Order: sequence, then structure tokens, then C-alpha cells
Amino acid sequence: MTTESQSPKPHPLIDRVLVGTRLRVHRKQQNLTLKQLSEQCGVALSTLSKMELGQATVSYDKLAAAARVLNISLSQLFNSDASLEQPAQPTVISNTISEVAGYATGSYEYHPIAGEFPGRTMMPLYARIKARSMSEFDEFVRHPGQEFTMVLSGRIRIHFETGEEISLGERETAYFNSEIGHIYLAEGEKDAEVIAVMSEPKENQPPG
Repeated sequence: MTTESQSPKPHPLIDRVLVGTRLRVHRKQQNLTLKQLSEQCGVALSTLSKMELGQATVSYDKLAAAARVLNISLSQLFNSDASLEQPAQPTVISNTISEVAGYATGSYEYHPIAGEFPGRTMMPLYARIKARSMSEFDEFVRHPGQEFTMVLSGRIRIHFETGEEISLGERETAYFNSEIGHIYLAEGEKDAEVIAVMSEPKENQPPG
């Protein structure tokens, strides 16, 4: 991972229309209507519709909430071959961050790592933090579980809905309850790069 300030190597980003198409395919495979998915994942029906049509990018928590109900990983939405069955439980999965497909929201770019590992209990992400102001967000991000983050380059400030905040520089870390609303902002002129790891609660079972 480069930390050079001049021109960091671009990371592959997936077309949001393709993400929406894959989301719709998985939903229909499970015989769920948009309304049913909305009721189960807590994302507004209008937002889900725009997601499927590729008319809007959404924050991690909304996309992850829909994927959780469908019992799929974000990597199955981002990578065409991520849903292929593994012949056996692998011992280890290795990824190169610069080659992992990601999703851009305008405020963030996030790239799920090791999504092909079956039965995962953690969701590691590489993320580029572009947002500089709280005004760029309509609401705080929140999702079940806990979250760990480490700054790779640049500097970030994490704001919590409690009014608390924390500033982190390179190689500094934070661990928090991700059910508490939170927003990452980059500090300074450079975008920041982080590795974040979210726990993945398994309260949802495949429909049937």
C-alpha cells in the first residue's frame, strides 16, 4: 500500500449499476419482494429501489444490511466469481489490496477483503476517506457488531453520535461499538487510507 502523497495507485471500483443488478438477482433468487427486504433490513424501500437500479450510491451500513438479510457477503455483490463454492474450507485466503474491487460513495471508497472466505465472522475493508465535513452526510453510519480501524496514511477524525470524537494518525488505532452512529472524516489536504475490520453477527439465516 503506497503512502506517497503525489499520486497514489488507483484502486478498482465497481459500477454501481452492476452492484444493483447483483443485489436484485440475489433478492429474486430468495423470492423476496423489495418491500419484504426493506422490512427485514431496515433500509427504506425507495433507497433499495434506487440501489437496485444503480441510481444511487449508499453507505456501507445500508448495503451491508441488505446483504446480511440475503445471507451474502459484500464481495458477492462486488465480484462476479465471489459466489463460487469452495471445494473445501480453505486454510487461508490472501488478497492484494490494490486489486480488490471496491465501491465509491463520494465520501468514501471501500473495498471488502477476503470476501470469498466461507463462514466469515469478520468483514475487513480497505477504505479511502474522502469526506472532510459532517455536512456531507445525511445521518450517522451504524451497523451491528464492533469495529476496529487502523490508519495506513493521512489522518482521520471519527465523530460519534454521542458527541465524542477521536483523531488518529498513521499506525494509530480505534476499537468501538459500531451500533453507535459514527462518521469518518479525513483531516488535512490528503485523503486518508485505513484498514477497518467489522464483526459480522450471524443472526440472520437463509430464507426458507
